[in-house]
Amino acid sequence: MTLEWCAPTRRSTASSRRSALAPRRRKSGSRTRRLSPGTCEVNVVFVDRSGKRIPATGRVGEDVLRLAQRHGVELEGACEASLACSTCHVYVSEEHLAVLPPPEEREDDMLDMAPQLQENSRLGCQIILTKELEGAQFTLPKITRNFYVDGHIPKPH
Repeated sequence: MTLEWCAPTRRSTASSRRSALAPRRRKSGSRTRRLSPGTCEVNVVFVDRSGKRIPATGRVGEDVLRLAQRHGVELEGACEASLACSTCHVYVSEEHLAVLPPPEEREDDMLDMAPQLQENSRLGCQIILTKELEGAQFTLPKITRNFYVDGHIPKPH
């Protein structure tokens, strides 16, 4: 699977950082870059624990956990995407599951700890947006387990 190249969207004044591929516009006398319409955007839908559908637009290369958090979806990510928990567990729509690369062993290990595991379960921090995920639906399970919040007391080694 290859990722599509996307021009950066951050403001930059260095001419060496400017890209001839990214259209520029002026706003209030300052230079800003923007994406060509639809070039690097991926539209997905999150379904929260109450069943509410939350449409979200992300960039190719962004992970689903950060996209969810940016759109106010309560997807925790307690380990901050370091593959040390399963609090970003989501169900991927069946038609888009085949687009994703198979989970690596570390992701499988963390998924084994997720409550209500299903065949289409994945960790949001490991799902990287591609254009093939356009229209994907990510459903949050009814419950999640965070040992540090749910009463786990770490013991020194």
